[in-house]
Amino acid sequence: MRISQSADRLSRFPLCCVTTLLGLASLVSTAFAEPLSFNAALALAVRETPTLRAESAQVDAARQAAIPAGELPDPKLTLGLDNVPVEGVDRFSLSSEPMTMQRIGVMQEFPNNAKRGARVEVARGRIALSEAQIRITRLTVLRETAAAWIARDTVEHQLAFIDGLYGENRLFDAAVRARIAGGKGSAMEAVSARQEAAMIDARRDELVARRQQSIAALKRWVGPRADAPLEGAAPDWPIAHDALAHALHRHPELAIFDPKAQVLDAEVAEARADKKPDWALELAYQKRGAQFGDMATVQVSFDLPVFAATRQDPKIAARLAEREGLDAEREAVMREHASMLEADFAEYQRLDKAVRRQREVLLPLAGEKVNLALADWRGGKGELVNLVMARRERIDAELMAIALEGERKEVAARLHYAYGEPTLSGEKQ
Repeated sequence: MRISQSADRLSRFPLCCVTTLLGLASLVSTAFAEPLSFNAALALAVRETPTLRAESAQVDAARQAAIPAGELPDPKLTLGLDNVPVEGVDRFSLSSEPMTMQRIGVMQEFPNNAKRGARVEVARGRIALSEAQIRITRLTVLRETAAAWIARDTVEHQLAFIDGLYGENRLFDAAVRARIAGGKGSAMEAVSARQEAAMIDARRDELVARRQQSIAALKRWVGPRADAPLEGAAPDWPIAHDALAHALHRHPELAIFDPKAQVLDAEVAEARADKKPDWALELAYQKRGAQFGDMATVQVSFDLPVFAATRQDPKIAARLAEREGLDAEREAVMREHASMLEADFAEYQRLDKAVRRQREVLLPLAGEKVNLALADWRGGKGELVNLVMARRERIDAELMAIALEGERKEVAARLHYAYGEPTLSGEKQ
């Protein structure tokens, strides 16, 4: 059956309306979304990052596991038969043989105090290790969220600059057309403004893609709020080499070695405690036939660690070797981060100088070059191509200035959250 075109349009009309309304609702929700400031992004990331929640659960698990660490083992219930005959006419009899006894008892093991104390220290060390790990993750979240927010803020500043070029390009196009209409230019010059407009479009497309990528990177840390418009600016952290070098030992990847050492020291003490005997106490009640009296038994047993050379000593040596290896690993990580600090600080100094040079020297020179080229072109002394090239250089210089400032802020954020004070506001406590 054939449906008329008018009927088909009517059938599609509600769907088109719904689609349009949904699109408008999306635009309105984005436009009126609560802005996302730098500090709000950090606070949201710390609160919402799944990795932090997972490691917080690990801390809780370590604390719960520490509760029974120093407790005695559970007592054991013992049931048995004593003196059951296995030969003669009364073999396997439980009632006729006077010596057969039904026994019920309780046994409690008592590990030596040094071993129990060492187990408590191991448990405490594991709590401290879990807490140190969550501090590492928290600072990583702060650092990466800061870098992602700054990266998006940088590209949006570049987009704002590019968007401002369209009006300038229209004025340029109008000036070229007026010059051609006055008989002072060639027809080929008419395409110059359109070429510049196409170049601006290409730059804008590239920046729009980078903005989407920066939103995706930020969304990893703050979730759906990454789509909200940004507000404010990142803090201007004071970056001083001496202060950063002095705080090097507080780097989270170095601080974690303290609880690791605590755990290994406690495990060494536990291995040494294995040389001391544990003991156990057993109390039993024995029931005999009705014509005989019942009996009770008290029994004490001791471990005999007489083969320490092949049992306890190798365990102690293994733990001591791990402890020695930990010290060497700490030294290696210290050297690595000292090298990274020097490299990052050198990069920060380079970017700081580059930003000042770009703002104070290169941008003014690019603007001056545009003005000179424009004056020559209007006076008939210069070619339009020189003006076009000068305008492109000025655009490149402005975009580079914004990019360099963003890179400088990102390096500053990484230095601050690695060696500085890990506050949400970026200010010293």
